[in-house]
Amino acid sequence: MRYGVLGPLAVWDAEGRPVRVPEAKVRALLANLLVHGGGPVPADRLIEDLWPSCPPGGSANTLQTKVSQLRRVLGRERVVREPAGYRLLLADDVRDVRDVRDVRDVNDVRDVRDVVGTVDALEFQELAERARAHREPAVQADLFAEALALWRGPAYADVAESLFARGEITRLEELRLNVVEDHAEARLARGEHTALAAELGTLVGRHPLRERLRMTHMRALYRAGRQGDALRSFQDLRRQLAEELGASPGPEAAALHEAILRQETQLATPAVGSLSCRTNLPTPLTPLIGRREAADRVLARLAPGGNTRLVTLTGLGGVGKTRLAVAAARDAFGRFADGVWLVELAGLGATSAPDDIAERVITTLGLCDTAATEPDLDDLVGWLCRAVADRRLLILLDNCEHLVEPVAVLAGAVLSAVPAAHLLLTSQEPLDIPGEVVHPVPPLTLPDHTDPRAIAKAGAVELFVQRAAAAAPGFVLDADNAEAVATICRRLDGIPLALELVASRLRTLSPHELAARLDDRFARPDVRVRGLPDRQRTLRGMLDWSWQLLTEDERTVLRRLVVHADGCVMASAQAVCADAGLGAGRIPDLLSRLVDRSLVVREGDRFRLLESVAAYGAERLVEAGEETAVRARFVRHCAELAERESERLRGPDQRCGLERLDAETVNLRRALDLAVAQDTAGYAVRLVNAQAWYWFLRGRLTEARRSFRTALAAGGESAPAARVAARAWLAGIELRTSEPGAAAAPGGGDPTAGVEDPVLRARLQWFVGTGLTGAGHHREGCRLVAAGLAGARAARDRWGEAAALVELASHTPGEDASAELGAALFVEAGDRWGRLRATQALALAAERGGERVRAERLHREGLLMAEELGLWTEVVEALIRLGRSALAGGLAERATELYERALSVSAERAHSAGEIRAEVGLGHAARLRGDLDAAGHHLNRARAKSHASGHADRAEAALAELNPPPRA
Repeated sequence: MRYGVLGPLAVWDAEGRPVRVPEAKVRALLANLLVHGGGPVPADRLIEDLWPSCPPGGSANTLQTKVSQLRRVLGRERVVREPAGYRLLLADDVRDVRDVRDVRDVNDVRDVRDVVGTVDALEFQELAERARAHREPAVQADLFAEALALWRGPAYADVAESLFARGEITRLEELRLNVVEDHAEARLARGEHTALAAELGTLVGRHPLRERLRMTHMRALYRAGRQGDALRSFQDLRRQLAEELGASPGPEAAALHEAILRQETQLATPAVGSLSCRTNLPTPLTPLIGRREAADRVLARLAPGGNTRLVTLTGLGGVGKTRLAVAAARDAFGRFADGVWLVELAGLGATSAPDDIAERVITTLGLCDTAATEPDLDDLVGWLCRAVADRRLLILLDNCEHLVEPVAVLAGAVLSAVPAAHLLLTSQEPLDIPGEVVHPVPPLTLPDHTDPRAIAKAGAVELFVQRAAAAAPGFVLDADNAEAVATICRRLDGIPLALELVASRLRTLSPHELAARLDDRFARPDVRVRGLPDRQRTLRGMLDWSWQLLTEDERTVLRRLVVHADGCVMASAQAVCADAGLGAGRIPDLLSRLVDRSLVVREGDRFRLLESVAAYGAERLVEAGEETAVRARFVRHCAELAERESERLRGPDQRCGLERLDAETVNLRRALDLAVAQDTAGYAVRLVNAQAWYWFLRGRLTEARRSFRTALAAGGESAPAARVAARAWLAGIELRTSEPGAAAAPGGGDPTAGVEDPVLRARLQWFVGTGLTGAGHHREGCRLVAAGLAGARAARDRWGEAAALVELASHTPGEDASAELGAALFVEAGDRWGRLRATQALALAAERGGERVRAERLHREGLLMAEELGLWTEVVEALIRLGRSALAGGLAERATELYERALSVSAERAHSAGEIRAEVGLGHAARLRGDLDAAGHHLNRARAKSHASGHADRAEAALAELNPPPRA
């Protein structure tokens, strides 16, 4: 039972059908119980509230009569009598399904759910809290919109004049206005200033003294090019505050007014929140020093519409190519409507192919979920080019020197197929392809004079002084040390990394002592490395000196860290660097010392080596004869980490597990490469088995398929049961990455036979079975899923049971009970992906049964879960089904809004099939409005997109439905 108080009092049953509550006093009684949120209300209080000042004779009996009438409508068990009074049984008053541990039958679930009720006001508050907890404005805006859609009018409209309701009405109205303001700010961050400038005017007129709402409207007006209206709005606020309250606008509103008057640049662009939606550039921890003019020159070459679309920054390691590239890319953000993206290539092996680099770009752009829907996706470079063909974006490929050939292939393809794409590269050598502009990155400028003021202006000196002050607080450049500092910078050739390494020595040496040490150091013949350019000899000499100043244990940690391709957290450093001679407990202190010496960089909870330091450490690791042992520890640790995190992916820690595996993706790929290279198939198979579910949830099926094939082809011994499990995972993945009907069912019966773990075997039967049903082998698939259900129940695996129940319900009409039980079990497990699958199954069952209201509610719930999980193809599917429901109800405007959202998400995620279906839906909505020209426009766009993307069959199937949709 569901109760509605955000508008006229309403009651709906479990199927979403309205339940009529007759007679005004009975409705007032229900409203009173709802106001108290399921708490007990004494009988005398109810009598006073229902009949203020004039209770009827025999009022206790009259109240009992009204209670009996309410019980006949709701069910006797829902209105209970306790010593403290009457109360309405709501969801918080009994053990919710989330707390049920012994549910074995769907009737148990329904017994619990049928007794309790939910209230739309609580749903509203929950949605608002979820929105505020999210980081992305797009998701926030959708969640706030769903919350506001629950309002059907003024709260408790039937009893608005009753004293007992006034406090709750005031509270709910204030909550609603707060959410309206939150929603407006999220939309503003998403760039919807033009629409907000028009929409918020009426709302501001109704609530003229709400400063937060007024400020949002002012920002929207300013960004929409209406500066005068924004200033007049502030003057109106000032006047009304003075007249009604004798007050002035608060400091935030006054500061905004001043910023608009000065036309400050930060007002002209969306807030930082929307920037995060369209870039992954790191926030610099320190200012850019000595490179401002260089950054401006790079920026000038990245102008959209210009002749230069490929810029490669070249220079020796440690010279600051990445720092300069990131600064220029950040400055260019406003020029590229579809974002600026950093793709780090240092973790890829030298044997990587163009498709490997394309896969890294696809992952960075957030297109994995879409790519996973494409069958037989073997040409990742081609798919990437098609996916971003209409986008205006800048891609920064960092550290390309070991991948020059495959990067050149990818760059040539992207520049040819994507007219508005720009590429910015960092590499120690250029690509040497047509259209490339090479921008050499020299060391920082050196001082030419002896005057301290002139010395201070040199870029090398500026960087050295800043790092020295950070290492030795209180250090300043003055007349006494200026010449020594200039000598240091000249001796180090202005190479940023060398300057940073030596700056930390000022903790124990004066600038003059340090300069003398450097002169002595570089005058010795043993630091002259044959075959290296002078500047590279300088950096090598500086690294040699830094190495010799380390203790033996510090050297051990530094050289062992290099096995991590993408940095590591402290626990990983301990697992890989510690051995019998160096305890894990000593690693944190040693790592801290390396950070102090600028040999290790700390970013949040991760520790990284700069490119040149990593290359140097790799040489030292080989010299120490430790390469094989350290690599083996690294592979073992990665396998154990992946197995540990995999267990978290089916429960309440799902998001944390996904984020940890996201952070370790590059290291896990390196571990697999090493396991294969070292012929340790046992670890290779363990690694892929542990990551299988992660790859599935993230939509990285192409990577999964390639990784499983590589692991199974590796040399060396592995456990037979693990190999069987790997082949079963691979079978399920190949079924999902083939054209429907093209993939053959696995031969030889059950592909999971031989898997020893009963829980894993049941889950694999479900995984392969669902792949079979999706590939058109319905009978074989359902049979395998049924076997998985039996196996999960025998092994008492609640997750496996839930997954199988939901899948069978999706393919078997009339199995709503199975979907209900599966949903309850997924809720118990805390698995949000499972709850989404169960919600989708229940929604489809409701559609089949003609329960449009219930189906729409379930699709809304699924939409929110899909948005939170970042499953964007599922988001599009939910929006399209909601649009279809709106069309069936004759709600053309609502359908248009939903299909436009589906189209927007599909375009952003390169989901061409979704774009086609959304365009067809917009054509339906336009026809329902009677706008045949618009209908034809959308349908022609659908046809054009279908032929361009290879989805002509899907488009024609959708276009075949073009008869006007029936009205409800």
